[in-house]
Amino acid sequence: MAIQPVNPNPIPSISRIDAPQKPTASGSVGQVTQSFDEMLSSLNQSQQNADALVEKLARGESVDLHTVMIGLEENNVNFNVALGIRDRLVEAYREIMRMQV
Repeated sequence: MAIQPVNPNPIPSISRIDAPQKPTASGSVGQVTQSFDEMLSSLNQSQQNADALVEKLARGESVDLHTVMIGLEENNVNFNVALGIRDRLVEAYREIMRMQV
């Protein structure tokens, strides 16, 4: 049984790697703010959908009870995720405020 030699250069050559650019503080804050705004608008839409399903059920319209319950649970999960993200952002802010300059 012949043993194959180990290739001395197993990684293909990379022609050029650009240096990473540092994000600006205002850009990072803008991205976080935009992401948080999108999350809140999504949460609001989820709440409105759940409310509409409950209203239809209360008025006696043709809506499946399972659909209403699924909508309410989806809204509950979305709300809990939003609270978790908010708590993490607040904790990150507090950690930054505790840093010594």
